[in-house]
Amino acid sequence: MLRISDQVTIQDWELTEQFTRASGPGGQNVNKVSTAVELRFEAERSPSLPPPVKARLRRLAGHRWVGAEGSGAVLIRVEDTRHQARNREIARERLAELIRQALVAPKRRIATKPTRGSVRRRLEAKASRGEVKAGRAKVPGEPPS
Repeated sequence: MLRISDQVTIQDWELTEQFTRASGPGGQNVNKVSTAVELRFEAERSPSLPPPVKARLRRLAGHRWVGAEGSGAVLIRVEDTRHQARNREIARERLAELIRQALVAPKRRIATKPTRGSVRRRLEAKASRGEVKAGRAKVPGEPPS
């Protein structure tokens, strides 16, 4: 069981782990031992997460989201260390952090009107800039320099 927050826990049946050989450091050991872990969380079928959280999780997961509509899952691959157990812990931590981010509902933006002073300052700045540019214009009847 993976505890995400006080309200959300992920059951073991929702997680699938597969171990493969990792690339990177390890010498001859990498050719013999399966230390990399692929953690798969069946997010769409999960009863632990409400639909809005699943939608945010899908957006946050990005390329880690695999599967079509209705059978979507989050796939996290970790091969950071030479130890299978540590890679497994890292994968579970990353999944938990991703779900924690999805649990936070974004604040709705409240549209505000610019203040009268800011509108006035903006228009004055535009007018003064226009005067500067108008001063660069060629004077009619004057020969080119």
